[in-house]
Amino acid sequence: MNRGNEFRKRLLEGTALGGHVFLNDPAITEALALHGYDFIWIDAEHGAFDKQNLLMHIMAANAGGAGAFVRVASQEMDIIKPVLEMGIDGIIIPMVLDEVEAKRVLELCLYPPKGTRGFGPRRAIGYNSQDVTSYLKESEESFIRIIQIEHVKAVHHVEAILSLPALDAIIIGPNDLSGSIGHLGNPLHPDVLALAELAIKAAKEAKKPVGVSIGPDTKTIETYKALGVDFFSCGDDISFLQQGARQTISMVRK
Repeated sequence: MNRGNEFRKRLLEGTALGGHVFLNDPAITEALALHGYDFIWIDAEHGAFDKQNLLMHIMAANAGGAGAFVRVASQEMDIIKPVLEMGIDGIIIPMVLDEVEAKRVLELCLYPPKGTRGFGPRRAIGYNSQDVTSYLKESEESFIRIIQIEHVKAVHHVEAILSLPALDAIIIGPNDLSGSIGHLGNPLHPDVLALAELAIKAAKEAKKPVGVSIGPDTKTIETYKALGVDFFSCGDDISFLQQGARQTISMVRK
């Protein structure tokens, strides 16, 4: 709970690696952290998490030594606010289309006068173990704010999005990006990669970290390494179960 500057540095240096969690048991998050992930992407957009369960995953990630990054379900205040109060290390905001949306949603993450976040920290202030004045002074830097670039419109506005001071990083979502140009299911299509390359180039020029959110597919990993992303959120609990189960079953039955 206060590792924002550490992750800002590590994302830009390319020394942070994340993995995704969709399943409900917090032990999965703790295990992935212990296995070596630097941060855990807790997917509250597509995963079946309620607030209590989400808090347990955040605590589990930290218990395992990893940062707790939450992709929220939407850009609305009532969704974002309670997640911030849980003392996260990073927030990932999906399907932002332009700088107007980006500015509004980033302001929801910051207290006045810079933003519109309501005051009511719980775990974020260490259950009142931290002095309020110190907390308010450090709160903006205590977690990172990432916007997901996953639509062709966002790519067209990416330079303006990157210019926002409250933004710490962007991360490409190849699946929805492919769907936004009629290639859903083919995230390695040349037209999709061309859009990703534009976003990466803009981030490099803005000197802000750019990552990609993908599965454990070797070809996709190598493709984005070649494109020059700064960080990966790569692999997930469901894929690892699938791979391990199929491999073991195949070995026994062959």
